Amino acid sequence: MKEMPAKARIAQAPTPEESSVLSEREKRAWLRLIRTPQIGGVSFWELLAHFGSAEAALEALPEFAVRGGFSPRSIPSMNAINEELEQAAATDMTLVAAGEHGYPPLLARAEVPPPLLYVKGQANRVWDRPPLAVVGSRQASAAGLKFAANISATLGSRGFAIVSGLARGVDAAAHRAALPFATCAVLPGGLDAIYPREHTTLAEEIAKNGLLISECAPGFAARAQDFPRRNRLISGSCLGVVIVEATERSGSLITARLAAEQNREVFAVPGHPYEPRAAGTNRLLKEGAVLTTGPDDIEQALQPILATWKASIGDRDYDLAAPDGPAKTAPPSSPAKELPENLDMMSEAAKEVLPLLSFSPIDVDDLCRLSGLEARHVHAALLALDLAGRIERRSLRQVALRP
Repeated sequence: MKEMPAKARIAQAPTPEESSVLSEREKRAWLRLIRTPQIGGVSFWELLAHFGSAEAALEALPEFAVRGGFSPRSIPSMNAINEELEQAAATDMTLVAAGEHGYPPLLARAEVPPPLLYVKGQANRVWDRPPLAVVGSRQASAAGLKFAANISATLGSRGFAIVSGLARGVDAAAHRAALPFATCAVLPGGLDAIYPREHTTLAEEIAKNGLLISECAPGFAARAQDFPRRNRLISGSCLGVVIVEATERSGSLITARLAAEQNREVFAVPGHPYEPRAAGTNRLLKEGAVLTTGPDDIEQALQPILATWKASIGDRDYDLAAPDGPAKTAPPSSPAKELPENLDMMSEAAKEVLPLLSFSPIDVDDLCRLSGLEARHVHAALLALDLAGRIERRSLRQVALRP
């Protein structure tokens, strides 16, 4: 795990009235694009940057399909998209795009933000407050559950929004304690496919008083591989993450690692050396996490951030400073990047780039230097190889051959 970060930075963001809002037609095109099986977050934003709109990217995909080896039939039809949106509307879900009102403001400035999220509940009640994640073991001790509840209730009463994953144990304790104030549950599946099922009533209570969010379609049942993606949403939506209890192989440690990568503060609650459920949190403390024995430790560590944040609240949202790179939130009105002359040129660039790749990740800047190609051609080559299923994106800047 990388060294724990110093304080995250806060920058002024536009008011909701100034934020870009997608047209209904373009939002449906965004949904068709991100629901295409071969397209992940990085390739979505690259396509949007190259073609200027999701509609234009969708028009180009059949040609990519012929060259890349995937079937154009895998692109969802407009009927399928309309059915998904009708199912969402029937259960009071709202689809929001990155940068739109209701979308987690901090998440919108993450390295590769999910283009679209379904939300249900009171977005203003949550995102008008500084958000903090509280996560931990599903098999938490009684002491761990008590600590998670106490710190969540105290921080909630002091104006924080508590974000967690609706899991058993620490997550549920944090949500229940923060219900009178503001809490957000990030789900690994559809908002109508609550996991675990025994938390269905809790999810309903959160939707009334707080917020449920997910990037999955209605009815989608969570799989094991969906939980790390959920964890990235939790950490990316918050100023910091509090880990209450975690074994050495806990999913909460994934959330902590993601938080560090996203320049969020990581807080860890110490435990007895002989307690297995404290092994992960004790290791986090050795790696630089903030030692946390109460809410004051959190407020003190976040004070430089909160001072800036409090100056921008009211009718204004807040945001982390945007990272450099091609996958920013890219408002729909942004101009398209200059494309290689045609798809043949992209194929030629891909032939130059492919021999330089291996199963070990390499930085895109190194590919530009080693290939001698212009950066736009390298990005276009990687896009073509990505859609062909030849590479995997380890991050915005790191690529490797797909095994």
